[in-house]
Amino acid sequence: MPTHRTTDFLRELLVRQLTTWLPTALHRSRRATVALAGADADAAVAALRVVAAHADQLRGRQVTVLVLADSAADLPARLGPIEAELPAEVTVHLLPGDPYRLPVAVKAAGAAGAPLFSFVDLPGAVTPKLLTAATNGRTGELLLHTGDSARAALASAGFPLVAEVAPVLPGGEAAGVIAFGSRSDRSLEAVRDALWAVGADLGVHYRDPADPMGATVDVAGDPDLEPLGRELLAELREGGPRPVTELRRHTLTATVYRAADANRALADLLEAGDVRRDREAGRLAGDEIITLAR
Repeated sequence: MPTHRTTDFLRELLVRQLTTWLPTALHRSRRATVALAGADADAAVAALRVVAAHADQLRGRQVTVLVLADSAADLPARLGPIEAELPAEVTVHLLPGDPYRLPVAVKAAGAAGAPLFSFVDLPGAVTPKLLTAATNGRTGELLLHTGDSARAALASAGFPLVAEVAPVLPGGEAAGVIAFGSRSDRSLEAVRDALWAVGADLGVHYRDPADPMGATVDVAGDPDLEPLGRELLAELREGGPRPVTELRRHTLTATVYRAADANRALADLLEAGDVRRDREAGRLAGDEIITLAR
């Protein structure tokens, strides 16, 4: 059972990412689905408030919110007043069951072919069936909280972009793993920015689940970019010259840092003479090739 500090962290992360995802989804499609599986009552209430805050963008659109809850007896009473304030374009389905029923819920809601955002808090191991449902063909994004790394499972399920961090709460309390699967670089950047913002607010540090040393990064203030610089140098040694865009994506998918941190780390490496760039001056462009200097 997650602690209060873990659930507070998850709720704030959900709110920030949903606030970014929903306007984009409504711009792309006339219908969208939000699925909350395993979220506690506070998180479900907060998510509905995010949807309500975008009421002016819902005209001519249809948003379905699925809430899968196993044991939250007070959830209907908690959600009722907010549902009453939602515009007619929003439909809320409160469904009994654990997060593993997500595939059934998504199918019953007719979510196929339209944007789907799934927030899943899993008590146990991920399953291929659940992850495949979250991909929703090519239109799904998944924000997942689980006990261990899910990177390989998300990639196998069809998410081409996967990121992971292991939050470390104040006092050193481990909070499992946050994994994110998407097809969108912009969404990947948004979830990393959200992680850093929430981490700074709540005093949460992050580590890479794949790092055997378990080194943590303090996301409040200016981060130490030396570890990222070493990671980018290793990537260039292994893969050869790369455009800035690819190094930013590598930063998002393979480290705990943000895309903007990649640009700053590259600037430090250029100043130190460790790498070379195509152009002599000016802002680093996405298509600019970075090469090892030695």
